[in-house]
Amino acid sequence: MGDSVLYEVGDGLATVTLNRPEAMNALDTGTKDALRDSLRAAAADEAVRAVLLTGRGKAFCVGQDLKEHVGILEAGGGMTTVAEHYNPIALAIATMPKPVVAAVNGVAAGAGAGFAFAADHRIAADTASFTTAFAGVALSTDSGMSWTLQRLVGYGRAAELLYFPRAVPADEALALGLVHRVVPAGELAGEALALARRLAEGPTLAYAAMKEALAYASTATLPEALEREDRLQKAAGASADHRAAVSAFVRKERPRFTGR
Repeated sequence: MGDSVLYEVGDGLATVTLNRPEAMNALDTGTKDALRDSLRAAAADEAVRAVLLTGRGKAFCVGQDLKEHVGILEAGGGMTTVAEHYNPIALAIATMPKPVVAAVNGVAAGAGAGFAFAADHRIAADTASFTTAFAGVALSTDSGMSWTLQRLVGYGRAAELLYFPRAVPADEALALGLVHRVVPAGELAGEALALARRLAEGPTLAYAAMKEALAYASTATLPEALEREDRLQKAAGASADHRAAVSAFVRKERPRFTGR
């Protein structure tokens, strides 16, 4: 996928690593292209049952590469990257039928924070921090943050974090609900990998159904959500993983899932 984004697949897990440590993994055009294409590849690959998204170096991702952006503005260019990159990246993370773990190893700012918020599970180093950043450069939200942030922390707190951007340290991010776990920086890689591998070995179709049900129910009425639950549960109940899990339960054994 290119040097700026590393893409590896093994044992059902796709690892996507932002690889511009010298630029704190800022998103230039090549990086955005590669990140979008890597995530789409992971979503479409039936061999991939979970995705681990992280960054190399001291930052997870500081968002848009403003040095490149200045050149685009000076050349008379417009804001096309939201439609070309940020929307498809956020959608790929939030809607792919498999869980995505964001391992936030350092600063997550702007679109970098947005992509982390779109993931199903966020585990952060104790040295990590989050900032919305957009207001500081006179921009609105993108990368799905208008949708994800208020679902994580509520409308009022989301508005505060957007209007008055600041670095939210890992411990406060945990208290606010922006992340699920905080671990010592030296343990992040191992802990995130163990979590992602556990998901990759789990009931993939059931995870996909849960992901769809949660997203749908967030804007649906109760009767609508119940109808969607019924449809998704019928499909899950017909899966080989469900049959294998029930059989293992009866035999008092640990189930082995195949993702089918």
